Amino acid sequence: MPDSEQRDQSDFLSEKIKVKPVNKKKLLRKTMITAAMAVIFGLIACFTFLILEPVFNNWLYPPEEPPLVVFPEDQEEMSPEEMLAENIPTESPPPEPEPEGVVLEDEQIQEILSEVTLDLENYAELYSALSAYVSKMNRYMVTVTAVTSNVDWFQNVQESRSLSSGVIIYNTSRELLILTDFSFLVSAEKLLLTFYDGTIVEAQLKQMDRETGLAVLSVDLLDMPEEFVEGDFPVVTFGSSNAVNLVGTPVIALGSPMGVSNSMGYGMITSSSTLCMTDRNYRQLQTDICGSRDASGMLFNLKGQMLGVIMKSQTDSDMANVIAAYSISDLQRIVQKMSNASAVAYMGITGGDVPREANQQFGVPYGAYVEKVAMDSPAMRAGIQRGDVITGMNDTVINTYRSYSNALLEKLPNETVEVAVMRQVQQGEYREMSFSIELGEGN
Repeated sequence: MPDSEQRDQSDFLSEKIKVKPVNKKKLLRKTMITAAMAVIFGLIACFTFLILEPVFNNWLYPPEEPPLVVFPEDQEEMSPEEMLAENIPTESPPPEPEPEGVVLEDEQIQEILSEVTLDLENYAELYSALSAYVSKMNRYMVTVTAVTSNVDWFQNVQESRSLSSGVIIYNTSRELLILTDFSFLVSAEKLLLTFYDGTIVEAQLKQMDRETGLAVLSVDLLDMPEEFVEGDFPVVTFGSSNAVNLVGTPVIALGSPMGVSNSMGYGMITSSSTLCMTDRNYRQLQTDICGSRDASGMLFNLKGQMLGVIMKSQTDSDMANVIAAYSISDLQRIVQKMSNASAVAYMGITGGDVPREANQQFGVPYGAYVEKVAMDSPAMRAGIQRGDVITGMNDTVINTYRSYSNALLEKLPNETVEVAVMRQVQQGEYREMSFSIELGEGN
């Protein structure tokens, strides 16, 4: 009896644990929420890393400033007007005594020359020497290829290529700088450079000048072949094209003077004239080398120096095929600006120097004479007029048009300058005026 009662009690206290059924929908929902939260957290972490990584990187490893490109200053010869404007005597120095020695009479010179005979062998030697010199100078030259893509009627992509010539002007130890005529390449999608040894690399536009159509391209040295980087870079040397007696100088045109890459021409400088452009003037070096109207390249003397950059023909119709070049001495400051990717300030006047006769006879003060004011330019908006003479810019005295151009190149776009002007109020009488001009950008 007790056993039956105990068994009945144990039956009464026993439990049967039932497993709760799994709610698959609820489990799936929780899994999806967890995964979504993980994705959102990952996206936030990635976005935060992308935003803060440059900040921390610049803080821990501050970027080095790119080296400043500076070309050696060319010694500029002063005109008589500049000398008078700066009160420098214009008298010629006393002639130096002739060195003592043997003085030959004309008859003796003619007799010596009559004994000199030149034959075909001498002629061949002369041109062989010129050919060897051209091969040496071609190491400075670069062929610039502009690649542009076009789509035809059948949606086929076709590439068109335009060629121009450039020259290696600087090595910053980080990049190589190339000066070229960019008017041929202005719509390019990609720029390729072919060096003298056949190396082809892609280049980037550093800066361009719309007035001259010139530009500076850059190539990262990391993109260059190792054997090219380890060698000596053939960087060109700028010659002086400010000499008064430059006419008659033998020159060689390299690049594409004949409209074909790697062509050349021999000749000499036959004349020098002034090209008036906005805010600066350039000297045009005319040669007797006949070439293409679409010529490009550089002009070298026989000392291994570059004297000019071949320009598009701006001559009369009877001289249309004669090679002319911008004087490198006049281009040097603007090339330096482009090499440093610096914007060029723009005021918008065309002019020249005040001649000595105008100063002495009509009382026109020395300075930058304004011949034309560009429409809607900063100069026009400020009130500068044709016939004004600019005599100062901030604290800089302006006594020639070149000094005006150089002072303007020291300024930056959007900078406000105080310009001193002498304006004619009646015959022979000028009144000083001052204008505040906010400069524009000329690139």
